Amino acid sequence: MKKFFMFLAVAGLLTFTANIASAQDEAAAEGAAATEQVQEEAPQAMTAEDLLKGTGEEVPFHQQIKSYFIQGGPAFMSAIILCLILGIALAIERILYLSFAKTNNKKLIKKIEDALAEGGVAKALDVCRDTKGPVASIFYDGLLHYDEGLDVVEKRIASAGGVQMSLMENNLSWISLFIALAPSLGFLGTVLGMVKAFDAIEAAGDISPNIVAGGMKVALITTVGGLIVAMIPQVFYNYILSRIDALSIDMENASIDLVDALAKNEKK
Repeated sequence: MKKFFMFLAVAGLLTFTANIASAQDEAAAEGAAATEQVQEEAPQAMTAEDLLKGTGEEVPFHQQIKSYFIQGGPAFMSAIILCLILGIALAIERILYLSFAKTNNKKLIKKIEDALAEGGVAKALDVCRDTKGPVASIFYDGLLHYDEGLDVVEKRIASAGGVQMSLMENNLSWISLFIALAPSLGFLGTVLGMVKAFDAIEAAGDISPNIVAGGMKVALITTVGGLIVAMIPQVFYNYILSRIDALSIDMENASIDLVDALAKNEKK
């Protein structure tokens, strides 16, 4: 899983770098085409500021993202993007883990009942050993102590269930960290941007609307980026929690069914 996580993180970083490089290449190509057009027709040149404000030309989405990224400050915006990549990578790892943890509990209980009837606890242990998932692990731990009585089996099942819950909730604290860290970095960038804006006002010696509006715009870009980045992992986080709750309910119901099956087997 660690190798898989590192692969996702590196892939995300490479994808982001490729997008930036592609945007730069396209911008350079557009600049070269504009230069040739100026030489042939000599129209009014289009600056980067004109692109951002709108001049009738349709600005590509990636060009807008690139412009906002640069205006917000590469340092803070890169940290925010890194939070997004790591948060999504961890979320995907958890979703895959929980997907593989899903088992057909009714079918597993039926196999264990048949194994108990045919070969006793030893064969039931083989069934649990050959079945993947947290439910099979819980059953295996409980069946190992079958000779000590059903009370001990129930306690072992409860303890094993707690361990499996901890395994399912692994890395959730890191996802929540990145969810909280992204807007915090955005707010920090906004505060520092406002400080620079006031420094510009002080240096100019006059409160110019252009200076105030421009400084505030640049400062707020990091906050917008941080809030957007926090929303995406938050959706994954809530989905993971819902999957964990569903699996925990399945484990509890399956544990009750196992105890009932063992009790029926004792009466025979």
